[in-house]
Amino acid sequence: MTSRSSTTDAIVLRARPLGEADRVYTLLTRERGKVDAVAKGVRRPRSAMGGRLEPLAEIRVALHKGRSLDVITEVRTIASYWNGLVRPDALATASLFAETIDLFCEPELALPEIYALLAGAIGAVAASGSPAGLVPRFQLRLLNALGLAPADDACVRCGAGFTPSTSSGQARAWLDLEAGGLGCERCYGARGDAHAFDAADVANFRALGAERGSGAALLATLRVARAADDIVTWHLGRRPKARALVYEFSS
Repeated sequence: MTSRSSTTDAIVLRARPLGEADRVYTLLTRERGKVDAVAKGVRRPRSAMGGRLEPLAEIRVALHKGRSLDVITEVRTIASYWNGLVRPDALATASLFAETIDLFCEPELALPEIYALLAGAIGAVAASGSPAGLVPRFQLRLLNALGLAPADDACVRCGAGFTPSTSSGQARAWLDLEAGGLGCERCYGARGDAHAFDAADVANFRALGAERGSGAALLATLRVARAADDIVTWHLGRRPKARALVYEFSS
């Protein structure tokens, strides 16, 4: 007989009230992926679990399978970065990360690479003096983990490499969202220089999506940062709400 109870590591993505005293939490778990679970009585002043289920905390949680929702029966804190996230820019950035993963990930689909990405990203935001600068790296690493990253090794239309232009002497590329990758000057040059990546942008785009220790970059050029935003918006069909707060607090 299958047990109705389980214990797993989880990150608190968001929460919403339920009734007078309960709250439903959306958790990204290591073993099961995204899960909605209710914490009964957690909104009461004497609740022992309320302080441990803080936003963006990494926890060890015991879950019991209920009729419609899992029930949280026990919580232990693994890591809390709240002291580093109380700054508006840091909280907005970490919230953007959690919201983006929430929008991309389907329930009950284990994605341990994405769990590790989010756990590391929240810690990096809490320790950073300029957390908004970490957004493009997170976006491209997430797209890579989901198998949605644009092709960047050759033109998506003709398969040619990105060779230097005869006029500028630099290798340039253009992002084609519909085709899912970068295009060469011969195929996309008519779009104009305003939409082009120069050689440094192409290298930066590749390095941002690379794994740590594989020539990875942490910070994006301006054009690459805009492109990473555009790619996420393209796949989601809308821009995450927290993105506006990141812009507001980093400007």
